[in-house]
Amino acid sequence: MPLRDPATAVMAEPRVAESRRFCARCEKPVGRGRDGRPGRTEGFCPYCGTPFSFVPRLNPGDIVNQRYEILGALAYGGVGWIYLARDRNVSDTVSDRWVVLKGLINTSDADAMASAVAERRFLVELDHPNIVKIHDFVEHPDPRTGTPVGYIVMEYVGGQSLRDMLLTRRRETGERALPLPEVLAYGIEILPALDYLHDRNLLYCDFKPDNVIHAEEQLKLIDLGAVRHVDDTTSAIFGTPGYQAPEIGTLGPSVASDIYTVGRALAVLSLDFRGFSTTYANRLPDPAEAPLFAAEMSYYRLLRRATHPDPARRFQSAGEMSEQLLGVLREVLSAADGVPRPAVSRQFTPERRPFGTDAGEVDLGLANPAGGPGGGLPLGAIAPAPAAVAAALPLPQVDVLDPAAGFLASLGATDPAELIRQLSTAPVRSVEVAFRLVRARIEAGDLAGAAADLNRLAAADPYDWRVDWYRGLLALTANRPAEARAAFDVVYDVLPGEPASRLALAASAECAGDRPLAARLYERVWWVDHSYLSAAFGLARIRFLTGDRAGALAVLDQVPDSSIHYVTAQIAAVRASLPGLSTAAGPDDLLRASARLERLGLDLERQTRLTIEVLEVALAWIRNRPAPVSGLRILGHDLTERGLRFGLERAYRTLAQLAREPQLRVALIDHANAVRPRTLV
Repeated sequence: MPLRDPATAVMAEPRVAESRRFCARCEKPVGRGRDGRPGRTEGFCPYCGTPFSFVPRLNPGDIVNQRYEILGALAYGGVGWIYLARDRNVSDTVSDRWVVLKGLINTSDADAMASAVAERRFLVELDHPNIVKIHDFVEHPDPRTGTPVGYIVMEYVGGQSLRDMLLTRRRETGERALPLPEVLAYGIEILPALDYLHDRNLLYCDFKPDNVIHAEEQLKLIDLGAVRHVDDTTSAIFGTPGYQAPEIGTLGPSVASDIYTVGRALAVLSLDFRGFSTTYANRLPDPAEAPLFAAEMSYYRLLRRATHPDPARRFQSAGEMSEQLLGVLREVLSAADGVPRPAVSRQFTPERRPFGTDAGEVDLGLANPAGGPGGGLPLGAIAPAPAAVAAALPLPQVDVLDPAAGFLASLGATDPAELIRQLSTAPVRSVEVAFRLVRARIEAGDLAGAAADLNRLAAADPYDWRVDWYRGLLALTANRPAEARAAFDVVYDVLPGEPASRLALAASAECAGDRPLAARLYERVWWVDHSYLSAAFGLARIRFLTGDRAGALAVLDQVPDSSIHYVTAQIAAVRASLPGLSTAAGPDDLLRASARLERLGLDLERQTRLTIEVLEVALAWIRNRPAPVSGLRILGHDLTERGLRFGLERAYRTLAQLAREPQLRVALIDHANAVRPRTLV
């Protein structure tokens, strides 16, 4: 955003709209017009007698503290007028130092005066690039009464507030919300400023789009009038309806209440959020009411956690929310342009192994009548086994600050029974040891013991998402996918920016029979991070089952050739390319499958097994056609029944030469003799 010329920023006629004039003490309307006559800008409240004034006390040309030359009023807010001034001590013939002076709307307002004094006491020490810098605190006599009035001197930020940007977009384009990637980026940019305040035991209290200025390539948090210490129980609490957390009146401000205001502000910027301070004052619209929420499930869950009615269920720090916000931004951008944006997770390990990759495997053991000589299964033949999913999903990272982190890193045993013995006698009993013991019990098949351990961990900390993660793994191991889905859904609510949480929910949903949800989540995981091969196979599998073969092949072709799973994906693509027995199917699929297989450059045994699979399908296809096909070749053989039989015979005999077991060698020779065409010799 270009910097705004300070001279053009001042208000031509500074005045407070009548709709915003309220008594500072009883909060009833004052200064309102009647019978066509405008309301008074100064006077006394007719309800409680408190004096009020909505007239700026500084005029252009006034000199404050013999240093600051007033140019005019910039704006008015909840606790004071804001003036633009030139610092005469710093300005020179080359450049001017522009500053902002913030005073009080009503000097008789004790709460507002106390707030200004509090700003003078500790805010001048704040120094963060995303927080407006407080330079000084000065006094200047009221021109009417002579009473000294305090003014805070802060840096001038010449940009637009996020609220002004939203209004400008509505006016110029008719769109009632900012683009979601921009909103997410704004949240990520400004949350470190709140984290900085929280680290110093300060609460902002009144976060909203009006209080964030976008100047050039930076955001600035302005209007520090509501900032207070965490342990302050006496100062007046300032906030804005529609943004303020519902527990403020009973529990007071907290880090969680600041998080709530950020969530509400992001919702206002990204939605056509009419009624956010009335109808939706304490809740978000449902996805059925907000198309953006229906399209961006992770963003909806992020806002739902940030604005949860229970403060303990919200993000517990601005840094935690920023981390998940960045994960959601990666997802949104990758969904928009198809460019992966992987990142190392601080919460999860990578997936331990891919699951659901049967269609890309070639079994080198005995011939499998169900899967053909290659032993593989067609893409989409079956969903992955729940227990196999549980053994492959990522695991929560070990907290390096846990007292037993070193002990856990030193464990070398792989046998679950031995691990249980070592963990049961650990020198330090900690939460991480307890979770590692749960994992060992699941791997050993002691599901009842693992469930009992998880119940104890949940009783100790009901908000620890790792309990639900391991409950999900336990349920999958016990072949209860619906129960696993419910557990992983809770984790997704807590960690909406983590691909691992979406992957686990997708897999459990697929195992439970909900293919649409599984496909949607697999797709989002795969778009963000191509290291999750399980997501690619899951998405391809569901697309294939729903008749979208081209879509399935497109996903498998996105596995990069630098990946160790590239060949696995291409083998699955070969099998997915094979046509059915419909007489309407042309030879193109067979030719593409043949070309894929020839490009792979597999070892002789795998190449031969897959060749048999392709030729068997081609033979069945050609025999099902009413008219012969001439002039085409696949895998070096004519696309005719005779040519395919010769190819199969050769492949079976090659495989027999490679076989180690006599029984398999004889069976393969019998296959070769049975499939070969009839000849004179």
